Amino acid sequence: MEKIGLGGGCHWCTEAVFLSLRGIVCVEQGWIAAEEKRSFSEAIIVYYNPAEINLPVLIGIHLHTHSSTANHSMRNKYRSAIYTFTQEQREACEGILINLQNNFDKPLVTEVLTFHDFRFSLKDEENYYYKNPAKPFCKTHIHPRLKMLLKNFSAHADSAKINSGSNCF
Repeated sequence: MEKIGLGGGCHWCTEAVFLSLRGIVCVEQGWIAAEEKRSFSEAIIVYYNPAEINLPVLIGIHLHTHSSTANHSMRNKYRSAIYTFTQEQREACEGILINLQNNFDKPLVTEVLTFHDFRFSLKDEENYYYKNPAKPFCKTHIHPRLKMLLKNFSAHADSAKINSGSNCF
C-alpha cells in the first residue's frame, strides 16, 4: 500500500472521487499543510494499492476532477496540490505533471509539495457523499465529477459503488 496527498477543491468532492475508484484502500479527509506552505488547505490522503491503480492514473484523475488550471479566489482554501511523502515520490509526481500538461489547454497550477501535517475533518463529514448523495451540494458539485469519472476513467471507476450511491446515473 502507498499513499499520496491531494488537494484541489472541496475535500467532500475530492474524497468522493477517490472513494469511487478501484484500488483505493482508504481515504482520509481533512486539511494538509506542506513544508513549503504551512497554512492548511482542504485535502485528502489516499491510500492505494499500486498493483491495481498507479500514481500517474491517480494524478490524472485528480487533475481532471478539479480546477487544476485556474488560480481562483478560493485557492488558499482549495490549494491545487499533490502532497508527497518522499523525495522519490516528489520527483515522480513532478515528471507526471510535465507529461500530463499536454492534456490541458492552459498551464496547470497544481503544485507538488512536501507533506508536513494533517488535520482530520469532523467524523460526521467523513464519507460525506456516500452518506448524503441526495443532498443539494452532492447533486450540484459531486454528481458531475462522478459522471465524468465514469465517462473518462471507466477502467478505474467502481461503477457499482457509484451507481449504488446515487439514483441520478
